[in-house]
Amino acid sequence: MPPTKAGAAAPLTRPATMADVAARVGVSKMTVSRALNRGASSDRVTSEALRQRILQACEEMGYVIDQTARTFSSKRSGFIAVLIPSLNNSNFSETAQGITAAVEARGLQLLLGYTDYRVETEERLLRAMLARRPEGVILTGGSHTPAARSMLQAAGVPVVETWDLPATPIEHTVGFSNAEAAAAMVRHLHSKGYRRIAFIGGTSNRDTRGADRQRGYAEAIRELGLPDGRVISFGQPPISMAQGGEAVVQLVRQWPDVDAVICVSDLSAFGALMECQRRGWNVPGRIAIAGFGDFEVARACHPRITTVAVDCVGIGKAAGELLLRVIDGAREGHRPPAETVMIPFRIEQRESS
Repeated sequence: MPPTKAGAAAPLTRPATMADVAARVGVSKMTVSRALNRGASSDRVTSEALRQRILQACEEMGYVIDQTARTFSSKRSGFIAVLIPSLNNSNFSETAQGITAAVEARGLQLLLGYTDYRVETEERLLRAMLARRPEGVILTGGSHTPAARSMLQAAGVPVVETWDLPATPIEHTVGFSNAEAAAAMVRHLHSKGYRRIAFIGGTSNRDTRGADRQRGYAEAIRELGLPDGRVISFGQPPISMAQGGEAVVQLVRQWPDVDAVICVSDLSAFGALMECQRRGWNVPGRIAIAGFGDFEVARACHPRITTVAVDCVGIGKAAGELLLRVIDGAREGHRPPAETVMIPFRIEQRESS
């Protein structure tokens, strides 16, 4: 058996505890607790030299503070629950980035859940997350199961719904009208001279924001007196690039005179663009293509894709900052009234139209 260094601690066969750290440094558990506490009293109780010895011992032993007891005693878990519908959509990853930028300086972390556009999955994730006592909840969209709404209303923590303007918000909202944004794109294409404008969306309303975009498209088409009903529903949300390509082929076969199409997202718009190029269909000469979201791929492809641009990071920052204001108010004994923060959108005209 190889010799061990004199004075080296024997490896632990279980997770290190605060008592192990205290024994290593030769102090009491209370001294370790005070040294690890970020409160203002820690420096008065423990000298900085001793505190550094304790922190080094924690690092060497792999000790991680058990926050469970602290959560119940202080009613502060140190995290917020954030639910997004998709992991491969840069819009939502940027929103999470914005939330993090807003709250991390306050020591709050994100517990991220992925719903796959399913309200039943959202309900299940909320049940698990609320059991861990988050200090707030940020949701994507305003469509939830009755059970999820009941849990959120009973949880006693602030709730912010994003990326939408729900008719009956749970509490606070940070978003924009997806229907109005799609209608604005129809009016923009109309102003460019297009008259036979179609829409590519999903086969279900699981993506409620996509359904709102289709509704906005249909309303604008009727208002302008353009040929209506030119809607291709293709694939379960989120619609992929490949599905966008298949959908544009189906669209041209069904309505050969179509001169423009609005896709529910930039991913499907990019797929449609690539399929047009494979088939030798000039974009925008044969058909103009517009997307939604201003994804990086829409800015980097050729021709670049006309799209509805939304400040995704800004949505996250606004939601995080609003949540912090409500949390601060609750700690001071009052609950701020429900607030709606409007996020502007804009039409990005590019070469695809």
